[in-house]
Amino acid sequence: MARLRHPTEGCPWDREQTFSSVAPYTIEEAYEVADAIEQNDMSGLKEELGDLLLQIIFHSRMAEESGIFDFNEVAQSIADKMVRRHPHVFGKEIQRTRDFHGDEWEAQKKRERYEKALRRGDESPSILDGVALAFPALMRADKLGKRAAKAGFEWREIEPYFEKINEEIGELRSELVEKEVSKELVEEELGDILLSIVALARHLKVDAELALRKSNDKFESRFRFIEKQLSEEGKIPEETSLAEYEVRWKEAKKNKQV
Repeated sequence: MARLRHPTEGCPWDREQTFSSVAPYTIEEAYEVADAIEQNDMSGLKEELGDLLLQIIFHSRMAEESGIFDFNEVAQSIADKMVRRHPHVFGKEIQRTRDFHGDEWEAQKKRERYEKALRRGDESPSILDGVALAFPALMRADKLGKRAAKAGFEWREIEPYFEKINEEIGELRSELVEKEVSKELVEEELGDILLSIVALARHLKVDAELALRKSNDKFESRFRFIEKQLSEEGKIPEETSLAEYEVRWKEAKKNKQV
């Protein structure tokens, strides 16, 4: 990477990159790692982990060029964090001999968030600090909700979640019957519905992001099944009626297309 970033002998594309321009690739590579795992593709996983490692090295090299930190400091930072969060493994003998509790892990993370807040000059840290803006929206909603739940901000019974979802759907319906429909308010109400559904998923101990990914896969598989049927019959998808699509969709379900 040092050679690729060399100001005169390096690659023109690599030389002009910044943290911001590389960030989307970093996120993309992380998803490709997850995809390889989901498909149980170990050969692919090895390759994707290498691609993800390259992203870490890329960011580290740019930071080193600016005199901020280097790759060794990145590795040392995570090593120190793991030691700090596992006193029952790395601590003194008295710490290693007692049981470890999840509350201790959370307490350590809370201290770290507080210290980070102080470093950036914030004397009033929030329990929501550190939930990255770059997370996919469903994942971020889940993480924000989990943090708030730790402070007691959640229902213990399931019924209020359904009531909240229905309330938000009602608010969207009300907005849609207005003479002048506001795109911004419709977007807001839809967002509230999604947030409520993520809260229900969390209560049911279901990963909303994973659940939607599986539904995406199911939708894709069924639609491809329909496309194949139409092609075999010499039909064109764009000229297929919705009624026929619905019949074929039911057939795809019967054929257990995911």
